[in-house]
Amino acid sequence: MRKKMVTIMAALAITAAGLTGCSGSKAAEETKAAETTAAETATEAASTEAETEAETEEEAETEAQASDTAILVVSFGTSFNDSRDITIGAIEKDIAAAFPEYEVRRAFTSQIIIDKLKERDQLEIDNVEEALDRAAADGIKNLIVQPTHLMNGFEYTDLVNGLEGYKDSFEKVAVGEPLLTSDEDFEAVIKAITDATASYDDGETAIVFMGHGTEADSNEVYAKLQEKLTANGFEHYYIGTVEAEPSLDDITAALKEAGSYKKVVLEPLMVVAGDHANNDMAGDEEDSWKTVLTKEGYEVECLIKGLGENEAVRAIYVDHAKAALESLSK
Repeated sequence: MRKKMVTIMAALAITAAGLTGCSGSKAAEETKAAETTAAETATEAASTEAETEAETEEEAETEAQASDTAILVVSFGTSFNDSRDITIGAIEKDIAAAFPEYEVRRAFTSQIIIDKLKERDQLEIDNVEEALDRAAADGIKNLIVQPTHLMNGFEYTDLVNGLEGYKDSFEKVAVGEPLLTSDEDFEAVIKAITDATASYDDGETAIVFMGHGTEADSNEVYAKLQEKLTANGFEHYYIGTVEAEPSLDDITAALKEAGSYKKVVLEPLMVVAGDHANNDMAGDEEDSWKTVLTKEGYEVECLIKGLGENEAVRAIYVDHAKAALESLSK
């Protein structure tokens, strides 16, 4: 195409020269100018065509890369359908909106929940191994795995270790960080949860967040979050856990020591408001947090909201997925 264009322009130049050949020096100058213009036009046309071809090739390459790349969002999972849609589902939607060129897929780590959803709701969700096998079979070459875990605990470690067995299944694999990883993450989470509960912070109300807790060393994130909350001036905020420390006993002792609270607001420090939030925190059983604190004389209000409902929290997961995607090109 480029050679044809140049030939046409050259022919036009020769024709112009022939028409003006009898007119003396002025005609010669006009002929030279016509030749120059024709040559410049031919050069510009060739350059434009080359740029167009380059852009087309780049677009094709980008489209090919997009079809070869997927983002796998990995969550523990929940059998609470309503909470799942507005927490895990919302995180997945935000990631999909941030990366519209890539397919976003789902996997759960809890086989108990996967089996329950399949039997009860006929809802089939891949576990991590099934999701990885499916991605490899579908020809995915570049895989970003973004967990919705709160911390770098046992489940996150198991996920990372499990990916080692799939090194030969993909050209590149990148794993995003959990929610509470960097100091910036802690500050962002603090802002997110305090902004969302600011209306309760009246000096007479304790805002208590219930985390899960773990035997792993990463359980220290709860104490770190508490320290940063206090250091930032949020003295009426408390962090406890169901299965580790700080425990409910620790929280109760801290509230008594403060001595100024009439009311306690309870909210889960978990991505999903599932079984722990609905039963261990807000249930009517004798050992639920609501029951225990009510017996201590506090007015108790329970906010059954997972962290995944908080847009600012979801934005942190999007940022972590973005960092993982960027690492693929390094």
